[in-house]
Amino acid sequence: MSSLRLHFWSVVGTAVVFMLSLWINQEIFTHTEFVRGVNWIYLPSGVRLLSTLLLGGDGAIGLLIASWLVDFFYFFPQDPVRSFAGGIIATVAPYAVYRLALERYKLRASLTNLTPKRLLVLAFAYSVVNPLLHHIWFALQGDTENIAERLFAMFVGDFAGALIMLYTMKGMLAVLPTTRQADSIVDHGDEVPPGERRKQI
Repeated sequence: MSSLRLHFWSVVGTAVVFMLSLWINQEIFTHTEFVRGVNWIYLPSGVRLLSTLLLGGDGAIGLLIASWLVDFFYFFPQDPVRSFAGGIIATVAPYAVYRLALERYKLRASLTNLTPKRLLVLAFAYSVVNPLLHHIWFALQGDTENIAERLFAMFVGDFAGALIMLYTMKGMLAVLPTTRQADSIVDHGDEVPPGERRKQI
């Protein structure tokens, strides 16, 4: 598969998975909605963080497209400014955490070097940054009614959703030994000679 095609499908796949997770969340956790767009359990937040950790910039682009689609046509069709800003904020937050993981933990594509503790730290960081950026924007727009309660509800929902998705994916990746081996080879940056590769195995 060509590089351009791979990037394209990474972006499209991220957008589709995000919207699917939103539909699942609306079907299963609709009773947890605090206000429009804020739930006590929010699975799409986990998809946002996971897609950027796995796909980097491609994941962020897919998230931006999907966020704009659902904001403009589902959540806030009557408020294009909020939809536009909300899509950007919802993308910047997980991408910022991805950059943090890249610099601090030397993130691997398979996430194999992310321990449960590191996943917890990243989920917490995202769950703080995302609601904070959103509510700074709300405050600047003069929307301060119940702002503390909404911020707390979004934090809890993002944290719960991120933990559910991250630990689920981490468990799935843990049973793929070939991925871990390939990741180890890629991380060293050089092709391992066949003789040395047999010794490693």
